[in-house]
Amino acid sequence: MDPGLRSPLIDFFRRGEAGRDVRLIAAQGIMAPRAHEQLALLVLLTDDPDAEVAAMANTTIGRLPADALRSFLARSDAPEEIRQFFAARGIEPATSPAEAADDPILEAGEAGEAESASADPKMLSSLPIVARMKLAMKGSREQRAQLVRDSNRMVATAVLSSPKLTDAEVETFTKMGNVSEDVLRIISMNRNWLKNYGVIHGLVKNPKTPAAISMQLIHRLNEKDVKMLAMDRNVPEVLRLVARKLMVKALR
Repeated sequence: MDPGLRSPLIDFFRRGEAGRDVRLIAAQGIMAPRAHEQLALLVLLTDDPDAEVAAMANTTIGRLPADALRSFLARSDAPEEIRQFFAARGIEPATSPAEAADDPILEAGEAGEAESASADPKMLSSLPIVARMKLAMKGSREQRAQLVRDSNRMVATAVLSSPKLTDAEVETFTKMGNVSEDVLRIISMNRNWLKNYGVIHGLVKNPKTPAAISMQLIHRLNEKDVKMLAMDRNVPEVLRLVARKLMVKALR
């Protein structure tokens, strides 16, 4: 069953891009940093083609604290698909919703050996992928700054699911020359992040941002930045041409 929730983390699992080892860990409820994603992953994995993963997800669902689960289901932002899934199992929303905090329903500890890992690139890269994913979502600011550049796409984009992530960090990511196109694309799809002018500017100037996205966002830049962009040889030629056309149009 599709849980209805959209997030960088859930989308990777939905597309079938998560390896079996990662799916097994997620089926234990110990990967997602928020209740929304924890439940969405469990619901999604109950239909996993691997019988062991599906069984693990069902076992974990059976361990969820009933009161906390029912309180979550009563929240106005609980996906309807998740409500329907649990209703089919005889679990209905509580009469009053949980508080706005989105802590995981099932507390499953931290990242184990990865908890004490530093932000040293060599140390982080030596950790197993599951440990890196946990740190991407639950680690420190310094660790996120390293892991957003991880060679594994799941690890890099998992950073964008961290509840600790700030707008200032996202703006910094858009200015990095060694982040993946996936990271930049996901940032460009988040309306809240695009309320930050620095994020828009960083995306447009980053040569790794897909040209189609940059050409949409360039219209939201101020005149000064468009002028600078028209002379910036680090961006694609097509983007410089659009910037020049906007400058000519502004002079009319």
